[in-house]
Amino acid sequence: MSDSMRVFTDPVAMRQWSDDRRMAGRRVVVVPTMGALHAGHVALIDEARKHGDDVVVTIFVNPLQFNSSTDFDHYPRPIDDDLVACAEAGVHAVYAPTAAAMYPTGFQTHVQPGALAERLEGQHRPGHFRGVTTVVTKLFGATRPHMAVFGQKDAQQLAIVRQMVADLDLGVQIVAMPTVREHDGLAMSSRNRRLPPADRAAAVCIWQGLEALRAAVRRGERNIDVLTAIAIGPIAEQPRATLEYLQLVDPQTLQPLIGVIADTSTDSGSSGVLLVVVAAWFGEVRLIDNVLLN
Repeated sequence: MSDSMRVFTDPVAMRQWSDDRRMAGRRVVVVPTMGALHAGHVALIDEARKHGDDVVVTIFVNPLQFNSSTDFDHYPRPIDDDLVACAEAGVHAVYAPTAAAMYPTGFQTHVQPGALAERLEGQHRPGHFRGVTTVVTKLFGATRPHMAVFGQKDAQQLAIVRQMVADLDLGVQIVAMPTVREHDGLAMSSRNRRLPPADRAAAVCIWQGLEALRAAVRRGERNIDVLTAIAIGPIAEQPRATLEYLQLVDPQTLQPLIGVIADTSTDSGSSGVLLVVVAAWFGEVRLIDNVLLN
């Protein structure tokens, strides 16, 4: 446990602490979160500790990336539990700014993402990724990290952040960690705790669809339409689930794949990698997931 974990709510104090660490030759790694920490977040923290001397966890429920005021209002905020979890995980500093500190009166500058943000989540949640890129830029500005660790579960967000860091010369190395799952395959998410028992049991259909697709690929199936139908099957059969989208896309461009998956054994110009992305509703709770296949 970190006995001297610092908690900052002000960007100036956070930046001074981080700058002092950098001046001392220490490597700072940040794990951006919206709190309600679970085992998936702890895995990100453990990974961060492997790459740096000082680990900073940010906790901020960002109003700019919510399309629904109800979703924002109901998003869990167990800050005391989160601070205990951070201390037990060996975190050196927590940056937990208030909304007023992040977006003071007169705030007017936003970071506008490009084409990667226009599809999938961007189509269904207008303005969401502008909120993400704006808040991540501000969090990087306050924590001044050498590296940031993100989860693969938010695959589109990960691609957009990587593009933003490259485009804006932010100088932060981005590391992705595989999705951490519950015992039945459901991707760990802070939103899972909002699921009533019946919806929680039903939500495993997302993983069942992704696993069915992965098994079909292993059997040699390469037709995009067939694979899509296979993955949708378990979700469509679950009456408590409402599918928003399920697509097979290129992991770099997020463009939909068409026709047949190229086989690397016969097509040396293909990476042979595809990303399956899905979003579905269970009552008032919206869940996303993905798998990366080659």
